[in-house]
Parts: sequence; structure tokens; C-alpha cells
Amino acid sequence: MKSVIVIGSGFAGLSAASFLAREGYDVTVLEKNDQLGGRARSWKKDGFTFDMGPSWYWMPDVFERYFSEFDTKVEDHYNLVRLDPSYRVVFGPNDHEDQSANMDELEAMFDRLDPGSGMRLRKFLKQGAYKYEVGIKDLVFRPGRSLTEFMDFRIVKGLFQLDMLKDIRKHVAEVSSHPKLKAILEFPVLFLGALPQNTPALYSLMNYADMSLGTWYPMNGMNEIIQGMIRVAKEQGVKFRTSAEVTGFKYSNDRIVSVLTKGGSFTADIVVGGADYHHIDQVISSPEYREYTPEYWDKRKMAPSSLLFYLGIKGEVPNVLHHNLFFDHELDQHAHEIYTDPKWPTKPLFYASAPSKTDASVAPEGCENMFLLMPTAPGMDGDTEEVREKYYNLMMDRLEEFTGSSIRDRVVVKRSFAYQDFKSEYNSFKGNAYGLANTLDQTAILKPRLKSKKVSNLYFAGQLTTPGPGVPPCLISGEVVSKEIAKDYQIKKAV
Repeated sequence: MKSVIVIGSGFAGLSAASFLAREGYDVTVLEKNDQLGGRARSWKKDGFTFDMGPSWYWMPDVFERYFSEFDTKVEDHYNLVRLDPSYRVVFGPNDHEDQSANMDELEAMFDRLDPGSGMRLRKFLKQGAYKYEVGIKDLVFRPGRSLTEFMDFRIVKGLFQLDMLKDIRKHVAEVSSHPKLKAILEFPVLFLGALPQNTPALYSLMNYADMSLGTWYPMNGMNEIIQGMIRVAKEQGVKFRTSAEVTGFKYSNDRIVSVLTKGGSFTADIVVGGADYHHIDQVISSPEYREYTPEYWDKRKMAPSSLLFYLGIKGEVPNVLHHNLFFDHELDQHAHEIYTDPKWPTKPLFYASAPSKTDASVAPEGCENMFLLMPTAPGMDGDTEEVREKYYNLMMDRLEEFTGSSIRDRVVVKRSFAYQDFKSEYNSFKGNAYGLANTLDQTAILKPRLKSKKVSNLYFAGQLTTPGPGVPPCLISGEVVSKEIAKDYQIKKAV
């Protein structure tokens, strides 16, 4: 059995580990922190349970596919419920719109704000369904090692239908020019790493995932997905080591022969970097084996970082749903201050999540579990406690005004997490929270390579390589890299 070391136990690392172990490899996962899950860790304090990372469960078919590959089902690991309304969009103190999970009701809401836009939305989502079918079920499974992977008839024929050369802003304008509806349709791209006018209209597939496939929640929190994946991996024979921060590699003949950690070394025939690609490439790897130059990395367009607050609140917070988007300021200004002229935002949008509205298990009785998230520019200096408190109060002012409730004086648990924490906890490049920006010049073969050209047995998975950022793509990334390794090494599980 060939030995594989997987660095990182996030979604990509766990996915790669489970698929490789199924194929007969001896797999060990090394995790820097004391808890498995990468960014999808949980944090518990005084009876509250917080998901520290992802909180949106979209593209349920991708999770179903993963678990089905191991002859198990989503429901064997967690109880998944669809949220209805999916989320609330706040436009002002007494002004909000709820996104119904019912398509007829959603179209009626569009028609109420802009007569005739409901039918145009239906057409828009039908186009999004085609892009989803080709994009999520086909393109993302291409490893991006050669341009010829994308030269099949279906993709070439559908090039214009995929809207690779049109931007999402123009595509959204075909549905409605109403400012509220434009904000609703453009919101999914806020985290993709570019302004709407610089994001390919291909990503209307995100609107299809949102409005047609729905917003879901695994009871007890998103970390339940991680726990299910850990069970699957262990059933395949994967071994885990926590508090095992990788510090370097030992090489022989352009191959890694052992992975060095603060607590010892691990021999390896194959290494999969499921942790931050930049950190593995620029810090862990020896200079002569680095895949890219510092200049290359500095030119990469990154998705945002974030300022988060995890809050345990005594008593109820009224007038909010599980997911709440505060779009009571201009999207363009905030996006401009993330992507074009990076600075701490002047009038930021933010997201407030209250999972206790759906799941009583994440908070003590009579309490509310909430977290606030404000997108920020990656690589920003000035992440101080004073700055964090400034934006905490700014967000709480608007939250309290909208809810008509005093909240700050009822906060019994509070923890912040921002740029410096993303760097120290996850070795995140420029403290980003969401990976590589999904721009046209960073798509497919233009992303950082899945396989090293300098080290023959080093591969990569996760949000800085193929197919890109987000939980479902990271799940797919682990599967894609495992298939490339199996192809390169032609190892088959003994019967």
C-alpha cells in the first residue's frame, strides 16, 4: 500500500482522504489545530455551539453525491431541513423582503416590486439550471491540467449559453432594474471575489442553487457534515493526527519522502496539500521546490476576508430569521472598498445568522445564538481590537434599530474573528476567508495547479485550486485530486 499524507482536515482534505483510502492507499490526515474540520470547526461556550466557518448549505446534490459514493446517505449522518423563508434581506429599519422557498411566491414577490419580472426570473433561472448542469456536474470535475480537457462538443457548443463573456450585472439587468431585486440577484457574487460587473454571468448558476435548489441547514450545525465525513473516512481506514502542524518536507530526487511536523515526521509516497496552497508553496516547501514566485501570488485576486462576531444572547432577538442580509447600504460602495480600492468599509453590508431560530440545540433555553459577518478586503492592515469594536457597534446599531430590541446589554458570550485570526489559525493567504476570486482570468487551467510540476508526488486540493472556493467545490476538489492520483499511480484496492 502506498502511503498518502493529507495536510489539512477541512472539506477538501477529508474528501481526498476518504476517496484515496477507498482506492487502497494508506492515508493519514495531519491537522494543525486541535480539532478536525479546518474552517468548519465548531466552538462551544456556556451552552452555546457556534459554527466557526461556513453557515450556508447550498447545492444539496453535491453532498448527496459524496455520501452515496461510500454507500451511505446524508440522512445517515445528519438531519437536513430546508429553510422557508430561505433568508431575509433588510433594506432599512422597516423595510425587508423574505425569500420564499416556494417558486410561485418568489415570482409573485418579484412581480409586486417590478411587474413582469417574475416571468423574466423564471427564464433567468432556467438558464441558470443549464449552467449548473454543465458547470457543477461537468466542468468542476475537470482537473485543469490541460486545455484539451475543455475541448469537448458539449462545452464548446454551450460556450455562449454559459455566458462566460457576459458579466453578471448585465445578465441580472435582463430580469429587473429595480434596486431591491438587483441586490437580491447580485448578492451571491459578493463572496466570489469581484465586482458584479467583473464576474462572468456563468455564476447565475449560484442564483439557481439559491432559489431553485434551496437553502438548507443540518440540525446541530454545519460541523455535523464534518463529523459525517470523519466517520466515512475512518470506515475507509483513514488515520488522523491533530495538533500536527506541518513545518517542512524532506526531499529525495524531486520527491517528498517525509513530512515534517512540530511533533515528528511522517513518511509519504504521496502528499496532498488540502491546507492553504500559498502557505504550503511559499512557507513549507523548500525554495527550490516552490511552484510559484511571490510575485505570482501577489497578483492573484482573492475573495474577501471577514470580520465575524460569535454572540450568545440572553433572551430572544425579534424580527430576524435564520439568515439575514443587511443590504441597507449600497452594494457597489462596499464591493468597491473590497476589490478596487481596498480599505476598511465606510458603509458596510453585513450578514446576521441566528441558527437558534431553527435549531434549539445550539443555545441554552431562552437564549439566542447569533453571529455577525462583515466582508472585508483581504490583506488589510489595522486589524485591531479598537477597529473590531468600531464595526461591532456599527453593525449592532443597525441590528438593534431593525429589530426594535436592545441586544448589546444581553450579550453573555462574545468572540471576534478576523484577518489576523484567519492567518494564525488557518495560515490563510492575505487572511482571506473565501479563497481565490472566481474571475475569468482565474478559471479552470488558469488557477494554481492541482499537481506540482517541481515535486513529482505533491498534489493540491481546496479553495485555491481546482475547481474553486465554497464548500461544494471543495468536496469535489478532494474527489478530483484523488482520481488524478489514482490515474498517475494506477493503484487499485485489493479484493
